[in-house]
Amino acid sequence: MNVLFLLTPKKEVDFLYGDFTVRQAVEKMKEHRYTMIPVIDRKSGKYLYSVREGDFLYYFMEHRLSFEELEHLPLSSVVPSREIKSVSVECESRTLYQVIAGQNYVPVVDDQGTFIGIVTRKAVMKDLLPSS
Repeated sequence: MNVLFLLTPKKEVDFLYGDFTVRQAVEKMKEHRYTMIPVIDRKSGKYLYSVREGDFLYYFMEHRLSFEELEHLPLSSVVPSREIKSVSVECESRTLYQVIAGQNYVPVVDDQGTFIGIVTRKAVMKDLLPSS
C-alpha cells in the first residue's frame, strides 16, 4: 500500500506556522475545534512538531497569563508534551500502522522533510476494514 492513497494533502489540512504567536495558535485551534494540530516552518515548509490543546492548558496554568499577553509570545514557547512522529512518503505500510496506532494522525513528509499532508487514523481504518 502506498501512503499517498491515504494522504490528506497539505492544501486540505489546517496547520500552524512555527512563527505564530500563542494567541494565533489558540484562536485557530478554537475556531476549528482541534485537539491537536501540526506546526510547520513557514520558509522551508518542513514539519516541526504537533501541539495539543493540553500543551496550551499546561502552559497557561504554569505561566498564568492573560489572553492579551499571549499575543506577544511565540508559539515556540509552548513545549509539546508528546512527540507526534512523522513518516516519509516512502514508508512501508507496516511502519505507518505502527505509528498511527499511537496517534490520531501521522504527518507525512517528502524526502527533504517538507510537510505534504497527513494520514488520519480514520483513513487507515476505512482502508483496512471491509465496507458494508
